[in-house]
Amino acid sequence: MISLDSEITEINGETPARGWVLFDGNCRWCVGTARQFARLLRGHGFEPAALQTPWVRKRLGLASEDEPAEMVVLTAGGAVFGGADGILQIARRIWWAWPLFAVAKIPGITQLLRAAYRRLADNRHCFDGACRTTSQSRWSDGLALLLVPFAALFTRGILPAWVFMWLLAFSIYFGCKWLTWARAVRQYPQADRWVSIGYLLAWVGMDAREFLHGHRGTGRPKADEWTRPAARILLGATLVWFVTRHFSGPHPLVAGWIGMIGVILCLHFGLFHLLALGWQRVGVDVQPIMRQPSRGVSLAEFWGRRWNTAFHFLAHDLVFRPVFRRVGAAGATFTVFLVSGLIHELVISLPARGGYGLPTMYFAIQGLGVIFERTPLAKRLGLGHGWRGWLFTMACAAGPVFWLFHPTFVRNVILPMLQAIGAN
Repeated sequence: MISLDSEITEINGETPARGWVLFDGNCRWCVGTARQFARLLRGHGFEPAALQTPWVRKRLGLASEDEPAEMVVLTAGGAVFGGADGILQIARRIWWAWPLFAVAKIPGITQLLRAAYRRLADNRHCFDGACRTTSQSRWSDGLALLLVPFAALFTRGILPAWVFMWLLAFSIYFGCKWLTWARAVRQYPQADRWVSIGYLLAWVGMDAREFLHGHRGTGRPKADEWTRPAARILLGATLVWFVTRHFSGPHPLVAGWIGMIGVILCLHFGLFHLLALGWQRVGVDVQPIMRQPSRGVSLAEFWGRRWNTAFHFLAHDLVFRPVFRRVGAAGATFTVFLVSGLIHELVISLPARGGYGLPTMYFAIQGLGVIFERTPLAKRLGLGHGWRGWLFTMACAAGPVFWLFHPTFVRNVILPMLQAIGAN
C-alpha cells in the first residue's frame, strides 16, 4: 500500500521547504487522500510520505510493529504536529484554508477538532469496505454527541452569548452527524469515501443510510426550483440587514424577531434547500429538510414530515423506537418532544442565561397536541385533515412560539448577534 515511497525527497537527502505530511500507508483511504492533495501540498512546501517508511519510523521513534494512530506533520525544523494540530499547521499556509486556522483560535474549537479527528482516524479503515472496527465500538459511536457539546460548555463564560449559542448548536449537530454516519458505515462498510465526507461536511440532514446507500436519482432540478430558495435568501437578508433597523430603537423585541425570521429564511428555507438541489444535481436523491411546513394539516405531519426532517430521522431512531417498546406510541411521542425541549433549553435558554423551562413547555404542548389528534374526540372535531386540522396545527405550532424563543433569548442572544453582524 505504500505507493509514494519513490517520491519522498528525504530519500534523496533533500528537505522540503516546510516539511512532510506523514500518513498511514496501510490505509487505502489515507493513501488516496494523499495522492489527491499531493500537488497542493508540494505547492506549499510539504512533501507527502508514508509513516511506514523506514526513515520516518526512525525519525519519529516508531517500532516496526506499531500501527500509526494519526497523520503527522513533521516540519523542516523538526517540530511534530499530530492529527488535527497537523491539519491546522497546513491550513495556516494555504490562503483559502486559513479561516480554519483562525477559527481554531476560539477557545474550545481546537479541542473539538481534535475529538473529531480522533474519531475519524479510529474509523479510517471503514472506508472502501476495509473496516476493522468491532461490535465493541458501537457504544462509542455516541461519545462525540456527549463529549463535543460537553467541551463546548466550557466556553460559556468566555465567548459572547450568541457565539456560544452557535458553537453549542454546531457541537450537538456534529455529534448527531457522527453518530448517524458511524452506524450507517458499520452496516454498509462499502460506502464511498467521498460520499461519506459529503454527508459529514456538506449535507444538513441526518438520513445517513439513505444518503450513503440509498437510491441514486437520475432526475435533475429544473431551473425554477433554484429561484425559490434563492429568493428566500434575498428576502431573509433584506429582513436581517434592512428591516430590523427600523425597529431596533423603539421596538427591540420586534427587531429581534424579524432578524430571527430572516436568519431562518436564509438558512433553513434558502441555503439548505439549495444544498439539497445541489446534491440532486449530482445524482444523490435527497430532499430539503423544510418541506412546505405551512401546508401541514396535522401536528404529526408538521413535525414529522415537514418541519426540519433532519431531527425527525434522528429522533425516530434514537428515541421513539427504543421508548416505544416500553411505553407505547403515546409515551414515545411525548418523550421525543420532551427530548427536543431539553435540547432547545441547551441551545436557547443556556446561552441566554434565562427563560429556563419555556422551550420544554412549548414542546410539551406539541407532544400533547399530537397525542390529542389521535383521539376519537379529535377525529369527530375534524382534526388531522382539512382546514380544521390546518387551523389546529398553526395554533399549536405558532401560538406559544414566544415560549420557545422567549424574550430573554431575544434580548441576550439575538439582538447582540444582529449588532455584531451590522444588522442594527
